[in-house]
Amino acid sequence: MLIGELSRRTGVSRRMLRYYEKQGLLVAVRGSNGYRAYHEGSVTTVRQVRALLAAGLSTEVIRTVLPCARGERPGFDWCADLRDVLDRELAATDERIDALRRGRDTLAGFLSEA
Repeated sequence: MLIGELSRRTGVSRRMLRYYEKQGLLVAVRGSNGYRAYHEGSVTTVRQVRALLAAGLSTEVIRTVLPCARGERPGFDWCADLRDVLDRELAATDERIDALRRGRDTLAGFLSEA
């Protein structure tokens, strides 16, 4: 399928699909006309990428995790080191949440003094 159809079927812009390809998350082959062509499974791949991005993972981490993803949700085959990668990401997310809470508390303190 061409990039326009993949965009239509996934709701992801052509520009973003090209970005995913550049990041190594999506594979396209070039036809003799130079157009990108994607296989049918690319629809699922794009949906997996979107779900993993929504979970807060970077494209670098997604590139590591994606080979273990199954289905559109996605679920996972627990490949080697996958749990360690996801545990690290969860810990980093918790640290960001804690930093945001501290910042929020500081701002609330400023406002309570006014």
